Amino acid sequence: MNGGTPGAGVAAAGQAQEGRASPFRITVVIPSWRDAGNLALLLPTLSRVENVAELIVVEAAQDPASEKIAREHGATFLKCSTPNRGAQMNVGAMSASGDAIIFQHADTELRDAHIAAVCAVLRDPAVVGGAFYRKFDERHPRLMWLEHVARFLTRNGGTLYGDQSVFVRREVFLRLQGFAQLPLMEDLEFSRRLRAAGKIVVLDPPVRTSARRHAREGAWKTSIQNGVFILLYKLGVSPTRLHRWYYRIGGRAARIADPPAEPPTTAADLAALPKPPLQS
Repeated sequence: MNGGTPGAGVAAAGQAQEGRASPFRITVVIPSWRDAGNLALLLPTLSRVENVAELIVVEAAQDPASEKIAREHGATFLKCSTPNRGAQMNVGAMSASGDAIIFQHADTELRDAHIAAVCAVLRDPAVVGGAFYRKFDERHPRLMWLEHVARFLTRNGGTLYGDQSVFVRREVFLRLQGFAQLPLMEDLEFSRRLRAAGKIVVLDPPVRTSARRHAREGAWKTSIQNGVFILLYKLGVSPTRLHRWYYRIGGRAARIADPPAEPPTTAADLAALPKPPLQS
């Protein structure tokens, strides 16, 4: 006969289960601009990842196809009248309930290995957020060396760009009052504030971003143009002016004419939000 205290085994098992009962919950926020094709590739994978508690797609165009794909894969589908990534990501963050938020471009991959890496690193309470190293596909082989340069710069205090699947604790994001209402360079501006907020980590495996623009407009031209615009921003040229130049030079259809004035997308609204307790 077992001489142990009745129920002791059950209690021990319950305690062990309790220690595993609070998995880290991730919300993935995806700003979309007629990205049905990219969402059809991204969402099926993410919808099956255990620690992804929420998928939130924020669409800035009238795109029934994107809404259909989002809802088919269990994502919350929100609309933002302002086609501006910063505003869209703020809208998504206001609906997020996860312990941390990953801000995900629709044309960048995100797999279970990436989610697991985020959950693992955020077990360290000192870490406030971070991003992933980048790897481009279908890129001109003579430009592959840029990936090594980017890795070195990112590891040593460089900017965390939007296509690096930037992640942040939700409470930290709210404290930072979200993304600034900029027509361009919102990721650079947020990266600066995020790095100042605490410990940042940059993770492997690298995320692979579609290189269609590089292939369409030329790898060298695209890389040089991006570098020039980033330099001009850091030299003090306003994002509004850079936005006009960016779309004029590239012959692209502009997504935004003026900074948004819609209340639900502002940093002030984020600051005013109640901050529910996060799961440990």
